Amino acid sequence: MRSVARVFALAGVFVLVLAPRAHAQVGTLRAELLKDWVEMKDTLVKLANEMPEDKYSYKPTPAQRTFAQQVTHIAGANVMNLQFLRGKAAAPAVNRNAASKAEAIKAMADSFDYGAALINELTDASLFEVVQTNPFLGPSTRARVLYFLLGHSWDIYGQMVVYLRENGRVPPASQRP
Repeated sequence: MRSVARVFALAGVFVLVLAPRAHAQVGTLRAELLKDWVEMKDTLVKLANEMPEDKYSYKPTPAQRTFAQQVTHIAGANVMNLQFLRGKAAAPAVNRNAASKAEAIKAMADSFDYGAALINELTDASLFEVVQTNPFLGPSTRARVLYFLLGHSWDIYGQMVVYLRENGRVPPASQRP
């Protein structure tokens, strides 16, 4: 019996200690999405910068995209799908054929800046409104469109990591001092 009482007492202490912290961490969906979006941009820009300019035309097999095309693919997918949010921010022009490192990275960064501007226009309530998208996603909440794009970016990130490693480079997230 004493061990049961100790367990309940210990559980009570944890509840009292942790409860104020849980209440102090109130956030909004919009703020969390914006944080994830900005961090995704930072991660991808660092990765794209790691590849040397002369390797932007590299592709592992003839059927695959070049590294530059991977970077601009993210930009194009972002801009195309972000327009489904029906925001006021103006979409950037994306040159999907950009071959230079600087132009490809700028296109991708601009697409993330566009997304951040759109997210800042939204509220938690409007994130749950359903918008018409493409046949692939179908009718979706604005939040789903954004999470789809974050997932897509992580997918392409994984492919870009392989390109980097095949060229003897280490992704920034894996570099150690």
